Amino acid sequence: MEIIGEATNRIIKRDPSFSSKIKDANAIIGLRNQVIHAYDNISDETIWAIITNHLPLLKEEVTLLFDENHLPNL
Repeated sequence: MEIIGEATNRIIKRDPSFSSKIKDANAIIGLRNQVIHAYDNISDETIWAIITNHLPLLKEEVTLLFDENHLPNL
């Protein structure tokens, strides 16, 4: 979660248009900050829900971005 959030933050700082290409980009960055700074306030259930419900969608979005930019897939 930390790495995904940090990568999302760096991508958006470099090219703000990615915030519209990655659904919930701000929430991803916010989760990263919460994991880093307030990890004791995040429940295991919340992290598991993110992994099972949101991570597959993020993978689809990133794969699509790779395809659109003719980059090798993940």
